[in-house]
Amino acid sequence: MSLNRIEKKMEELKAQNKKAVITYITAGLPNMDATKEIIKAQEGNTSVIELGIPFSDPIADGPVIQQASYEAIQAGASLKKTFALMEGLRKEGSEQPILFMMYYNTIVNYGINAFVKKCNEAGVDGLIVPDLPFEEQDDLLKALEQNDATILIQLVSPVSKNRIPGILEKARGFVYCVWAMGVTGQSGSFHREIIDYLSSVKNISKIPVMMGFGIRDAKDVEPMKDIIDGVIVGSHFINLLREAGFNPAAAKEYTAKLSKEIN
Repeated sequence: MSLNRIEKKMEELKAQNKKAVITYITAGLPNMDATKEIIKAQEGNTSVIELGIPFSDPIADGPVIQQASYEAIQAGASLKKTFALMEGLRKEGSEQPILFMMYYNTIVNYGINAFVKKCNEAGVDGLIVPDLPFEEQDDLLKALEQNDATILIQLVSPVSKNRIPGILEKARGFVYCVWAMGVTGQSGSFHREIIDYLSSVKNISKIPVMMGFGIRDAKDVEPMKDIIDGVIVGSHFINLLREAGFNPAAAKEYTAKLSKEIN
């Protein structure tokens, strides 16, 4: 089994004793060309980029990403165009680890095997599928195992409890820890239960543990920085880009600052 771009990046960060910075952007917001420039602006600061595939019913997402998804669809974004964007980036020599955050309906509609083949060809490093329960992942995992290029990132939450060892047994890349119950973009006050939960995941996991949902800056994760291996910023990053008129310089500046502060 060969390491893909995400796994190589995680090994590199571990060797440097650094924490990962992962950002989420919606493909096609405000358009595909702008998305490409925002991705390129993060090279060197962002460990992995989550590229959200716009979907009509993004049930795991809060209002910010729902709105972003809606606007991207209105502007003509599609899975086909996102694959073309990926192919363009890879042809230009980009080695930035990039994963698709998407809903299972889109994959099934495309055809599971055809979708995985296209991911491999386009240079998609990973998938996060929030509405695909662990117990129903067999078809997708079987297709992904034919080729090591694209991996499935596992999500766990405080209610996963006894299922966590099973979910993480063959997990690859990193584990996405949802710390809050509900949708993305919530803010919350951290307390003992969160630290206990993250510690229990860290004790089980053989791969890096990332924390997402409601994170804005390094201060948000100060109480658990010794437990986690990195952070995932979604809704806040979309808001920040929107305020800056989707200027790639804003993405570069924010990710450079966050990367410095968290390390």
